[in-house]
Amino acid sequence: MHILLAASAFNSLTQRVHAELREHGHSVAVELVLPGTSFAEAVERHQPDLVLAPMLTTAIPAEVWSTRTCLIVHPGPVGDRGPSSLDWAIGEGTTRWGVTVLQAEAEMDAGDVWAFADCPLPPVGKSEAYRGEIADAALTAVLAAVERFASGTHVPQPQGPGRARPYLRQELRRIDWNQDPTERVVRTLRAADSRPGVLDELLGAEWYLHGGHPEDSLRGRPGELLATRAGAVCRATVDGAVWIPELRARRAPGEAAPVKLPAVLALGDRLRSLPPLPELPAPLDADAGPARRTWSDIGYREQGGVGFLSFSFPGGAMSTTHCRRLLAAYREACSRPTSVLVLGGGRDFFSNGIHLGVIEAAADPAAESWANINAMDDLVEAVLTTTDRLVVAALGGNAAAGGAMLALAADEVWCRSGAVLNPHYRLMGLYGSEYWTYTLPRRTGAAFAHRLMSEAMPVCAAAARRLGLADRTITCAPQDFAGETARLAARLANASATRYRIAGKKTQRDVDESVRPLAAYREAELARMRETFFDPGAPYHALRRAFVRKETPGCTPPHLAQAVPGRRTAPPPHRRARITGPAAHDRASGPADC
Repeated sequence: MHILLAASAFNSLTQRVHAELREHGHSVAVELVLPGTSFAEAVERHQPDLVLAPMLTTAIPAEVWSTRTCLIVHPGPVGDRGPSSLDWAIGEGTTRWGVTVLQAEAEMDAGDVWAFADCPLPPVGKSEAYRGEIADAALTAVLAAVERFASGTHVPQPQGPGRARPYLRQELRRIDWNQDPTERVVRTLRAADSRPGVLDELLGAEWYLHGGHPEDSLRGRPGELLATRAGAVCRATVDGAVWIPELRARRAPGEAAPVKLPAVLALGDRLRSLPPLPELPAPLDADAGPARRTWSDIGYREQGGVGFLSFSFPGGAMSTTHCRRLLAAYREACSRPTSVLVLGGGRDFFSNGIHLGVIEAAADPAAESWANINAMDDLVEAVLTTTDRLVVAALGGNAAAGGAMLALAADEVWCRSGAVLNPHYRLMGLYGSEYWTYTLPRRTGAAFAHRLMSEAMPVCAAAARRLGLADRTITCAPQDFAGETARLAARLANASATRYRIAGKKTQRDVDESVRPLAAYREAELARMRETFFDPGAPYHALRRAFVRKETPGCTPPHLAQAVPGRRTAPPPHRRARITGPAAHDRASGPADC
């Protein structure tokens, strides 16, 4: 079928639906439903068999839903209605939730039900649950609904009575630091992550607080700042404290939308005017007890002959500082006596490359762009030149741009089945670096690497495995990914072939270096990047600004509006078998949660 996706933005769920529908053989196009544009005219141009809205904050016009089937993906169970469904559920501590695919009609979220899938709702931030359990349930429901529609015989079922809950306004999200216990503060912060944040006052200014993690030992006067760690601030509650990683200033009338930044950077001089706060290093996971609740964005542990270097940066963005800290941790991990090093392994974003928000807020964005890309390159180079152990990039969540190339630097790439890759830079007006001209063609072939870069389309985990971007897909719930990765990494470390692979790594690296040195790839890539960064008229600067300030586009980007056919059934001719130790595809034991 030809399916038109109606969306308010090409967000993570819309990207995953786009990629998965193509993988199932459907032709897919996207139209953004934007102010001042006619969605009805767009539908007439596309003439789709089905209109599907994975993420839509406005109503589909009656002239469209009254003449053709339009299906809405609602992040709530049958009967739940309203624009803040997931916010309410997380704020109330709900432990199970679901996703409903319903037919568009006059009353919002009240149409007949085509499919429903339930799922657990773990105690994580809204955006993390949305990209994980909610997205998994959404794909289950979407694929079922599409199949039922294609059959031509399915009759959707009426919802019956429902509960419509209002938009969760800021006055309902307010934190009372003198009254609210840590548990409630954390739930409130998680329910607003990553948008809209929780509006609050701090050091004489109004800020939106983004992210919240409980602290188990620090105490202080409710509301006061107690410490910093890796750009985050720790703030006291009545019975404990919470770590807040990011802040966004409240927008002033007539000014551009502020950028979400690491909390310490956002507070800037306001924080420096206080007596110095202690910068507390995070304890290593290996040294912490099971009840530890303090926050850290980088951790390391060992299990048998495997080292696990985990990292989780808000939004997957890696600033110059993030890259340098992770590189130091990587070098420390490489000093340990392990045969396999797992990089990543978390349930959310792997990495999305350079931190466009920090760059935008810098006094000299060009200089910060240059520093950031060089720091990313240093990290990728360290992975590429590791020859004394196998390195596995474990993607429990999405990866894009330089973050995708960081993964490709590893010996093996393992993806959770729900991960989406965007291995391209073009949409930000960049040529790209992170040694992509070396790593991408050796996995996909030169022609297909060029196609991935130029088409700039999301790739689902199954397609990544088929195309050579990944070596293994792991079908499991988000919360099970770390455990499954550990199990498979232990098997890899104990496999008899592993020591031979390690022994051959240096030889292969020397051969590749003799053909073309890594420094030559880096120099050529960075020459293109430097030219863009330091050209004030380069599109990159406007594209970056629009991205971090959430500016609404004037129209649907042409590459999205163009129909993309479903996947080919045969693998590309360059694809060859790779030795990856254990089986190349694993399903977690036990029933799936979603």
